[in-house]
Amino acid sequence: MDESEKNIALVPGLGADPASETEKFIPEDLRGLYEIHSYKHAAAICYNSYKEEIDEIFEALRKFRITTDDIIKPGGNESDIPKKISKLLRPKNWFETRIKGDLLITLDLYKDNENGTGKKKDNKTVIEQHCIKRENYLDGHKIDYVKNNVAFDLEWNSKDQTFDRDLYAFRAFSECGLIGVGILLTRSASLNTVFTKLGLKNKYGASTTWMGKLLYRLNAGRHGGCPVLVFGITPKLITDWEDDDDNGSTDAMS
Repeated sequence: MDESEKNIALVPGLGADPASETEKFIPEDLRGLYEIHSYKHAAAICYNSYKEEIDEIFEALRKFRITTDDIIKPGGNESDIPKKISKLLRPKNWFETRIKGDLLITLDLYKDNENGTGKKKDNKTVIEQHCIKRENYLDGHKIDYVKNNVAFDLEWNSKDQTFDRDLYAFRAFSECGLIGVGILLTRSASLNTVFTKLGLKNKYGASTTWMGKLLYRLNAGRHGGCPVLVFGITPKLITDWEDDDDNGSTDAMS
C-alpha cells in the first residue's frame, strides 16, 4: 500500500451513531445530496438543542452547489468553494472565532492536623499555598463559523493534517463550554470518479482533506468529548456534472 493510502477509513467506526438514529434528525433531501455521519449523538443534539442554528446550516447546505470549473480552478481551501459557504453563512452572523485563555493553578500543601496550624480542611491542614499562572494555555484555536453554541467548518482541499487542527479546536471549544456540537463539511469519497475523469486525481489525492481521512480521525476519537456531525460533498452537488457511469464509488484514493 502506498504511504498516502494509510490512515484512511471508508466507513464510520464503532464510536459513530447508527445510521438509523442519524436519519431521524436529518431531512431526507439532504440525505440524498450528502454523505452524512454523526458521532456522540451530534445529529440528535443539533435537532433537539440547537434547532435554529442547525436549520440555518441545513438551509445553507440546500443552497450550496459547485461546478466543474470550481473543481478545476486552483486555490485549495482559498478557492471559490469556501467563499460560497461564507456568502451563505456570514449574513446570518456565523463568525470566525478564536479563543485564548490563561490557566490559573492553585497548589495546596497539606500536613496532618496533629500540632498543625493554619486553615483546616477535612483531616489535613493547609500549611502553604501557591498560585501558578500559565499564560496562553489556550491559544490559536480558531473555527471559521461559530454561532451561539454551534461550530461549523469546511475543508475542501487542504493537507489532511488540517483535520487534526479542526478537531482539536472543536475539542477545546467544547471543553471550555463554548460549543455543544461541531459540524464539518468536506469531500465525499464519491467525488473520486469525478476527479479521475477530469484528470485531477493528483490534485485531490489521498493526503488531502476528504472523508476517508476525517473518518479515520473520528474513529480514533481525536474529537474527544465533542459531538461531531459530518457532511460529505457528493457529485449530486455539481450542477454541470452528468455521468451515467458515476455510481458513487467510495473506493480509496490512490
